Amino acid sequence: MQIVETSNEGLKRAYALTIAANDIAALVEGEVKKITPQVRMPGFRPGKVPANLVRKMHGPALHQQALETSIRNAMDKLVAEKGLRPATQPDVSLAEGYAEGKDAELTVALEVLPEITAPAIDGLKLERLIVEVSDEEIDEAVGRIAQGQKRFNDAPEGTVAADGDQLIIDFAGSIDGVAFDGGTAEDQPLELGSGRFIPGFEEQLVGVKVGDERTINVTFPADYPAENLAGKDAQFACTVKAVKQAAEFTADDEFAKSLGLESIEQLRGLIKGQIEQENGGLTRTAMKRSLLDQLAAGHDFAVPLSMVDAEFEQIWQQLTTEAAKEADPAAALAEIEGEKDDYRKIAERRVRLGLLLSEIGQANGVVVTAQEMEMLMRQAAQQYREQDRQRFIDYIRSDALAAAQLRAPLYEDKVVDFLFDKAEVTERSVTREELQAVIEADESGKPAEAAPAKAAPKKAAKKAPKAEAAEEAPAEEAAPAEEAAAPKKKAPAKKKAAEAPAEEAASAEEAAAPKKKAAPKKKAADA
Repeated sequence: MQIVETSNEGLKRAYALTIAANDIAALVEGEVKKITPQVRMPGFRPGKVPANLVRKMHGPALHQQALETSIRNAMDKLVAEKGLRPATQPDVSLAEGYAEGKDAELTVALEVLPEITAPAIDGLKLERLIVEVSDEEIDEAVGRIAQGQKRFNDAPEGTVAADGDQLIIDFAGSIDGVAFDGGTAEDQPLELGSGRFIPGFEEQLVGVKVGDERTINVTFPADYPAENLAGKDAQFACTVKAVKQAAEFTADDEFAKSLGLESIEQLRGLIKGQIEQENGGLTRTAMKRSLLDQLAAGHDFAVPLSMVDAEFEQIWQQLTTEAAKEADPAAALAEIEGEKDDYRKIAERRVRLGLLLSEIGQANGVVVTAQEMEMLMRQAAQQYREQDRQRFIDYIRSDALAAAQLRAPLYEDKVVDFLFDKAEVTERSVTREELQAVIEADESGKPAEAAPAKAAPKKAAKKAPKAEAAEEAPAEEAAPAEEAAAPKKKAPAKKKAAEAPAEEAASAEEAAAPKKKAAPKKKAADA
């Protein structure tokens, strides 16, 4: 095989490769000899089919296979001989007019990773901001659990319903006198003032008593998920079957036992542990933010354009998706369009920091073990149907790029932990608000920059470039601490963020019931 370098500019390389026709033909002959004993053909004993007939039957397929093998071997040889470290998949083209029996002429274009000298990691100084959990926080969390576990008792006869009371109602919805699918329910519980139903529905039931019948006139929101109802005026004929009032709440052992726990102290302990875990995540985020800023300050090497493009596309796709969910999508899109250059700088910073962390990890022997990789694969496989999970694992094991994408986030975390151990760390007690402010703002008062690139797909922060996402925030907003202790119903299957309502419909009838449209979920910062 002949290799001729045709371009060498910055991180870009281009080569012309020539694979001799004889080398390709030799591979074809090897495959013919290999498969001939297995070929069956009428008139010949097994394994006795002449090679020329095998070649005639399977020649085109064998040649194509040999050509692909030759190209893979040629690329391996190119990378090895030239000592290349491709940044992304090389662009390989076969010259026009190629036919069997001719030399295969290839053009190869690629970008290589920059040569990075692993930086000295002595002298790193970090501050660990500690947030203590107060009794007041725990009390508030217990109160929120109680709100979620609120119990209602039948109100005295003749009670007039007020905000905070629960009604049990039957309703039948119609538009222009015609009932619509899903608009009917029986024995439907509704807490007045909860905002669970669409605007105007609950307010019109304040003041009712058991046995009352009332017609509710409402308008479905213009962006209501059910398109056949969005923006339509509707009437709901309601019958009040019961009025209930909230039972008095006391944070005691009996309340804890109603949650399946032994005592109120056990509940408080669980809540405290969850809050401490959340605070620890924020503390780590702030430390990583400071660490990456120190690393970025001393390194400004060139990065592969192809990697920046891929990173930017990830960011831009998320931004445009989020813009489409805004009240005025056109205005939101126009805003981010005006800041496109800033987002590209964020992508470049992410790539540079990702390469820098990778170099530090390699220089210091940081690895993801086989056991850790196995755990990652099995965790990731849980998002698929049970019958597809093993196929996913087999795919990861057979595809080096897919494995690298899955491994990258854990590898980066391990490098960061390694640097934490090497740094001089001091501690300071702060409030949670102060800790969040540190995460959101740098020394100049501008919000923190985005996290470095990882091979795995990631979300872009839904913020302006000058309000970039904090480092290493969780992929989703952390659940309130009290949720760890409170009993839960079995979670319904997840929907896409754009489609998920505030509450999943409990039955088919509720699907088109006058539920309030979900408020957009707050997006967490990037990891």
